[in-house]
Amino acid sequence: MSQDQGRYDFYIGLALAITSSLFIGGSFILKKKGLLRLAKKGSTRAGQGGHAYLKEWLWWAGLLSMGTGEVANFAAYAFAPATLVTPLGALSVLVSAILSSYFLNEKLNLHGKIGCLLCILGSTVMVIHSPKEEEIETLNEMAHKLVNPGFMVFATAVVIMSLMLIFVVGPRHGQTNILVYILICSVIGALSVSCVKGLGIAIKELFAGKPILNHPLAWFLLLSLIMCISTQINYLNRALDIFNTSLVTPIYYVFFTTSVLTCSAILFKEWQHMSAADIIGSFSGFLTIIVGIFLLHAFKDVSFAISNLPLSLRKNDHSVNGSLTNIYESYNHDEENHLGDSEPHSENISSR
Repeated sequence: MSQDQGRYDFYIGLALAITSSLFIGGSFILKKKGLLRLAKKGSTRAGQGGHAYLKEWLWWAGLLSMGTGEVANFAAYAFAPATLVTPLGALSVLVSAILSSYFLNEKLNLHGKIGCLLCILGSTVMVIHSPKEEEIETLNEMAHKLVNPGFMVFATAVVIMSLMLIFVVGPRHGQTNILVYILICSVIGALSVSCVKGLGIAIKELFAGKPILNHPLAWFLLLSLIMCISTQINYLNRALDIFNTSLVTPIYYVFFTTSVLTCSAILFKEWQHMSAADIIGSFSGFLTIIVGIFLLHAFKDVSFAISNLPLSLRKNDHSVNGSLTNIYESYNHDEENHLGDSEPHSENISSR
């Protein structure tokens, strides 16, 4: 029964994670459309600290879509390990890239399509080899995990890094460096996922009839989650307003996934009981995703499609044949010059 229940929870978490990626991928497009409309009206942009997007219905539609995706994601964490749910966020990269090519005129070339495919393949490999986290069924067990020295050091480092990025690095380089605002969202996202996991356990206990509302950890996790999500929304809006959507989405995915995997490994000890094959498979899947993200990002401005491939090959063949012809003609020319120079010499020899 426990194995059947575990398999049932696995498929529920998988379906919820895929649904979450669809809604979150679409939310980026709606938010970007709303921010572009505000820019045309001359309102103070979000990248400059403005909050005029709160009056734009398209932005609210994007926020609603993201909220729906996050709720599905929230539920997925309650049924499945974080290292299963988080890598499936690569599907949101695919959805965002496809929709942005149709609705935002952000062209997706052949390299980008291959990158999206690699993201899907890498996510599939990570799901197959996903580590199994330690079973945590009560908030008391979660509280014991949170006060672990390793996680306390990690959480302290995340808070210090976030404050440095927000108050020191952000005002100086946030407008020009795409990584600043994305790093803020990503490192805080690691803590928000931990809060989501804890609240998911609390909701399960609440439905089981336990007095969870009297547990101080439940309220602490709820307040921490609200603070983390508010900060993420603020700085993600700034990144979307300043930089291209097809760049923000994949880069955010890479850093966010790395942060969550690191946090889950420290908090839930997911890697202790994994076989060598699963460890190699997990790292290989994640590296495949990173390669896909690199193709999607590095060659974004290169105009190259499948229809250009035969023409490119013909050009390469022509250049190779042309170079061989030039070498042959140069060789013949050198031979003729050599023969022309040797004729007078032979005549001198015969006269002698």
